[in-house]
Amino acid sequence: MSEDYYQILAVNRNASQAEIQKAYREAARKYHPDMNPDDKTAKEKFQKIQQAYDVLSDSEKRELYDRYGSSFETMGPGGPGGGGSGPQWTHTGSGGPGGGFEGFDYSQFFGDRYQGGDPGPGFEEIFRQFTGGGGGGGAGAGPQTSRRRGRRRMNGADLSHEVKIPFRTAVTGGEVALKLQRPSGQTETLTVKIPPGVEQGQKIRLRGQGEQVPSGKPGDLLLTIQIAAHPHFTRHGRNLEVKLPLTLAEAALGAKIDLPTPHGTIALKIPPGTSSGKRLRVKGHGARPKSGEPGDLFAVVEIQLPSELDDDDRQAIEQIAAKHPSQPRADLSW
Repeated sequence: MSEDYYQILAVNRNASQAEIQKAYREAARKYHPDMNPDDKTAKEKFQKIQQAYDVLSDSEKRELYDRYGSSFETMGPGGPGGGGSGPQWTHTGSGGPGGGFEGFDYSQFFGDRYQGGDPGPGFEEIFRQFTGGGGGGGAGAGPQTSRRRGRRRMNGADLSHEVKIPFRTAVTGGEVALKLQRPSGQTETLTVKIPPGVEQGQKIRLRGQGEQVPSGKPGDLLLTIQIAAHPHFTRHGRNLEVKLPLTLAEAALGAKIDLPTPHGTIALKIPPGTSSGKRLRVKGHGARPKSGEPGDLFAVVEIQLPSELDDDDRQAIEQIAAKHPSQPRADLSW
């Protein structure tokens, strides 16, 4: 066996048809001469890949190949050993259903760079296996000779970039300025609209702001959102949380305090006897995305005691503790 087709496609001998097709697509995309103009060996590698797939993708050919090796195709009509009536394969040259490539979406193999039509000679060898036709050469290959061979224009590639935005902008929306350096070295400033409620890691597509090409459609710019931290607020999905400092008197006696929110300052009522860790819910004052229900804001109480207490202060606290005995750690356990 001069060539091991399984090794050429980098699959094991028990590989399924799906595994063989996947390996073929990857290898064809990697070694196609049009994708490797500087590699003089690419054409030979691609031809071997095509030959290996032609055999292994056909169950009858594959069975004979596994039994007799690559020489099985040169044996006579009787099959290996003569006398039998082994399978024969002929190339009719007719396109058959799907024999043409004018309407085929090449971008599923080679990206947006080949959207819109026939990417040129040689590519038909790759896609002949996936279009259900026998569009190869041989007798009767007339339709192929009249097929257009000119290359279509190449589209620009998509570009990726990260942009860090303020916490406030991520919640309420707004605009940020983005400085982008083009491959030409030119620096361009883009104004990007940020929708309200955008989340960490979310992507925003700017159409036509990717790779620019002399002729053809420009690519897109894909922005990955990074959100800066806030000194007081944190975010959990659409809900926000803020630590709310209270004095001992406000927590013990109750009060109304001003609470800043992303949607304006509100008057928040503190119930008497509020302890540290109490979560006070402000409905609808979280993130408000364009679709779906708005989130809520949760104010988490933190009681701040005076840094210094005199004897009168201590005596007053002791009197309160004696009057209202409690066991706050009664349920605390490992």
